[in-house]
Amino acid sequence: MKLRRLARTLPILSLLWLALAPGPARADLRAELLRSMDDAASKLDDLAAATPQGKYSYRPGKDVRTTAEVFLHVTAGNYMIPKAWGVNPPEGMDLGKLEKSTTDKAEIEKLLKASFDHVRQAITNTPDADWEREITLFGKPTTVRGGYLTLISHMHEHLGQSIAYARANGIVPPWTARAQEAEAKKKTGM
Repeated sequence: MKLRRLARTLPILSLLWLALAPGPARADLRAELLRSMDDAASKLDDLAAATPQGKYSYRPGKDVRTTAEVFLHVTAGNYMIPKAWGVNPPEGMDLGKLEKSTTDKAEIEKLLKASFDHVRQAITNTPDADWEREITLFGKPTTVRGGYLTLISHMHEHLGQSIAYARANGIVPPWTARAQEAEAKKKTGM
């Protein structure tokens, strides 16, 4: 009986040990952040491209961001949040006015892509010694690592918002459309 219980418990303990065991944390952290950011970036870029210009002014309710403002809010966050640990935005960029600076689809797509390039470069260039450096973000203490986690969470939060806006406007997210198309081809043998 004890042997059977040990046989069931041992795999769980092994997984727990693997999850908690120290490893090459900085390289793994950098790679994970880039993977998560690239996922959000590609989907937000896809949604920005799939949304017709006329839908950039869509606002689901009074005092709620428009589609354009959501994309520009992400853009501003991609520049503003890293400022907390010394990664400055391009010279002359007015982050306070960026969210309402344009409704032009092509300009918004360009700004959004450039902001993701900015974050990608910041993650890649963060020295290993800086990840645990203490900073203040939104008035609270954290680390550079915590700042990046907040930044990536912010991207994914507004990705979800953008998906809801798209679906409310009859826009199927492009990655969902591709998956549906691939499934349909598989079913028909094409």
